[in-house]
This record gives sequence, structure tokens and C-alpha cells, in this order.
Amino acid sequence: MPSALPDGEPVPDDGALPAHALAGAAERPLGFYLHVPYCATRCGYCDFNTYTATELRGTGGVLASRDNYAETLIDEVRLARKVLGDDPREARTVFVGGGTPTLLAADDLVRMLRSIREEFGLADDAEVTTEANPESVDERYLATLREGGFNRISFGMQSARPHVLKILDRTHTPGRPEACVAEARAAGFEQVNLDLIYGTPGESDDDWRASLEAALGAGPDHVSAYALIVEEGTGLARRIRRGEIPMTDDDVHADRYLIADEILGAAGYHWYEVSNWALSEAARCLHNELYWRGADWWGAGPGAHSHLGGVRWWNVKHPGAYAAALAAGRSPGAGREVLTDEDRRVERILLELRLREGVPLTLLREPGLAAAHRALADGLLEERPYEQGRAVLTLRGRLLADAVVRDVVD
Repeated sequence: MPSALPDGEPVPDDGALPAHALAGAAERPLGFYLHVPYCATRCGYCDFNTYTATELRGTGGVLASRDNYAETLIDEVRLARKVLGDDPREARTVFVGGGTPTLLAADDLVRMLRSIREEFGLADDAEVTTEANPESVDERYLATLREGGFNRISFGMQSARPHVLKILDRTHTPGRPEACVAEARAAGFEQVNLDLIYGTPGESDDDWRASLEAALGAGPDHVSAYALIVEEGTGLARRIRRGEIPMTDDDVHADRYLIADEILGAAGYHWYEVSNWALSEAARCLHNELYWRGADWWGAGPGAHSHLGGVRWWNVKHPGAYAAALAAGRSPGAGREVLTDEDRRVERILLELRLREGVPLTLLREPGLAAAHRALADGLLEERPYEQGRAVLTLRGRLLADAVVRDVVD
């Protein structure tokens, strides 16, 4: 979750939504994102809305404490129930992210999930995920999560090489993420993901191959692989600016992506989104697909973003300000925007083109259709889906996804 918030119109104190936001809601899946903004230390590349204990000291008092955070977030879930009124939908997905959710007690995460079950209900086949730091869980912790209703877990592995982890300021021990996969399976988790990052300064092709092989050796059913983005204001950006470490370039990122697709594909993993591979349809992350397909989700927690029926809003960033708003009976929303039909068309193209199913050509206007035809001729779009009325990226197109999107969205 990026730390910067956009501008927008005010959110009403009671969080009320325009009537049109819930029109036809029963036909759309509903998900919940629960943000836990705490980290033990700050990774050098991180630009998310997270806080260490030192950063919070003296800036929010008891309201910013993680000890009572679960109850504060539950207050927002109860607010969501009031705002959505008699909306009959059960939660199809729940995703707890951060930060490091597993810095909270396992019982706290279970209580947060229970509040959604009590207020909205969970679909029988609901996907319930938490992110986890490998060093902040053990067999007992994982067993408590599983017994409490979590069925999917995502471990931040990033790399198998110690020197790469050091550049990223990751504190877990190499090999620990792989052990966590086995512990999660033993606890009964049905789906397990490993997150990887490529393009870290000082990482070689062989380092990247070793990380992929280590991840595959652990036997997850889902792997996410993201290019390192150096965000302004981060510790990593400052180190690069001072010349302490080199900056990797786009060509390196492209090479690493090709390596990932080759190794993961050979192991039976199929890409379904530019940065995500799964062993089967059932192993795809349904919650992320809500985002990519413009469905409805309520984001609870400091800085969390929500979207319902074309209305998007975001919460205040600081945990203390977030807790204070809820304690006063107010929505923690900092701003919102109502998307136009054109906004939603553009967003569909931006997001759905990243998916294996692509986007319908009917979403494109004349300049965009002409650009899509050029992309087809240049080998950036697949021929058969194009003939069937869809724009689907080829492997080369995935490498240039941002450029293809910019061209076809006109």
C-alpha cells in the first residue's frame, strides 16, 4: 500500500456512500482488505504506509499502539456494516496485509476475521489470506490462524541469497521461508504463496536463478515475482543517490523476468497476471483478481483504499489519527472520488490487460484499436485471442506491458 494519498473530495463523517455505489451490488463479489501498519524494522526499499515502534513513539499515544489495534480495526468493520446497510453480500475474499500482519498475535488476526464473519458472513468457498514475515511465525502461530479460518498465506521470501537480502534490509534467515511453507502445509493451509523480488543491486542472474529454485523446492502453489522499484524517499533510493550501490536498469529487469517465466513455466506454474504464476486455476489469488477486475472491496486500516460501485476512497494514514476518528464515531476516510464511465473504462484496460485473459477489444476506441493492431503486428499481442476479440499480451508484450497499455488506452 503506497504511503502517498491522492487528493479528493471529503468523506462524510458517517461514511455514507452515494446511492448509485450500491446499485447492482448483489451481482458483484465483495472482498475485504485489512491493513496492519506495523513493522519491526523498515526495509530499505519500502514505500508502504507502515510504522516501526520508534516511528510511532510520541506521535499517537495509546491510540497508535498495536496492542489494541485489532479492536480499532474491528470498529471500522462495524462501520462498514452500517454504511452498507442491508447489502446481502457475504465476503468472498479477505486479505490481511501490511506492514507485517504477523507482528500481531495470531488471536488478534482471528478476531479481525471473526468480525467480518459476524457482520457480513463468509462465503462457503471464501479465500482468506494473510501476509507473513517468515521470522514472525512458528508452528503454533500458523495452527491458530488455520483453526481460526485462514486458508491461504503469503510469505515474503524476496531472495535466497544473503547478500541480496542484506541490500533489501530483510532480516529473515535464508531458508526460513522455505521451512515456513512446510509448516503452513502441516498446519493445514490449502494455498501458500512466496513473494520474490528481482533486480536488486548486486544480484546476478545466478543469484536470481538460485532464488527461484529455492522457492520451487519449497513447493508453494503460487509464486509472485516483482521487479524492484526504487521509490523516492526510501533508504535504498538514498543509498543509490550517494553512489553506495548501483542502480539496475530495465534490461536487467527484462532478463530476470524471462528467467522467471522460463523456470516457473518448466515447473508447471502458469502466468495469470504479469507478476503472478500459479500451479492451477484454484491456486490463483482471488482477492487480487477483485482489484484487477474492478470488483468491490472495503479496505480497513490506516491508509487503506476501498472501492464500491465506482466510488473510491482512502483512509487517513497515521494509526493515531485513524484510531481517533473511529473512537469519535467518525469515518477514518481522508478523501474520495467518484469515477466516471471513462475513468472505469480506462482502469479496466490498465488492469485487465495484465491478466492472462486480457481485455475485450470492444473497450478500445479507434486510436486504441489501431495501436492494438500495431502491437499484434509487432508480436506484443497474441494472434488467436486477438482474432476472437481480445487483447492478450505475449511474453514479449508482458515485458513492455506499460508501453502497450499507454498506446491502447487512447
